[in-house]
Amino acid sequence: MIKILFICHGNICRSTMAEFVMKDLVRKAGREKEFEFASAATSREEIGHDIHHGTKAILQAKGIPFASRQAVQMTKNDYRYYDLIVAMDKENLWGISRIIDFDRDNKVKLLLFYAGESAGEVADPWYTGDFEATYRDVLAGCQGILDSYPPIEENTRKDDNLNE
Repeated sequence: MIKILFICHGNICRSTMAEFVMKDLVRKAGREKEFEFASAATSREEIGHDIHHGTKAILQAKGIPFASRQAVQMTKNDYRYYDLIVAMDKENLWGISRIIDFDRDNKVKLLLFYAGESAGEVADPWYTGDFEATYRDVLAGCQGILDSYPPIEENTRKDDNLNE
């Protein structure tokens, strides 16, 4: 199972949007058993708060299921547990580095890296108010992540040589 953690500043807008968009993409692809997703913050500012109303509104408008949740902060244990840690912007990369010290396993990436923008950043709708633009970037990055992991095919083929 591939375990992915999405990270933003407060864990109420972008990272939660990415978590639920990714879950929806994986569900639609019939690949739920291959992945585990979560999201967290680099800061403590929003700990305990639910998803931002703007994020909820865009997810509802796009028909993407989500659940009420409380913002949490990333920990060093998260670095050990997750296979991929996906940041929304360069400030998040800095915040992650303060939590984990050093990305020894090269598992921290920017989301838009997966959309072909190696240095691209997902704008924070908390400041811009543009949840639609954030959604477009999140969707492009999440689709890129899904595309970068080929489906795991179950070995259902029987060994034909056994009966020869």
